Amino acid sequence: MGTMRLADELPEVFERFGRVSARRMFGGHGIFHEGRMFGLVSGERLYLKTDEESRAKFEARGLAPFEYMRAGKLTPTSYVEAPAEIYEDREEAARWARLAWEAVVRRDGAAARQKPAARKIAATKAPRKKPAAKKAAVAKAATTNRSGAKR
Repeated sequence: MGTMRLADELPEVFERFGRVSARRMFGGHGIFHEGRMFGLVSGERLYLKTDEESRAKFEARGLAPFEYMRAGKLTPTSYVEAPAEIYEDREEAARWARLAWEAVVRRDGAAARQKPAARKIAATKAPRKKPAAKKAAVAKAATTNRSGAKR
């Protein structure tokens, strides 16, 4: 089964979870629900989003994380391979999709709680001053007319 074909089948696989769509990205497909990515298809495999709370359930099944090459070494991500039975059992598919979706919601909730603090820090920083050389160039330009003659 090719990447596109698998991505095309996922709306049916996850029908008991809810509406999902696939968008081409990263040489594979992102799998979305309510506008947020909760899975990805790479090669012929589906990976679902995990976090600290849900990852153990995937690891207990011996499911491997999605990895990519970074600086010459494999780097694992928070996406872990989905169990094979989801393709045959719609209830299992919905259960695993909910685990992934909950990880997305927790991540987005944590990010939303952090944003106001980040904005507050940025607002308290002093404005950046122009380097002295740039100030001199601006002053010189102000005293020179278009023909290059000084005023």
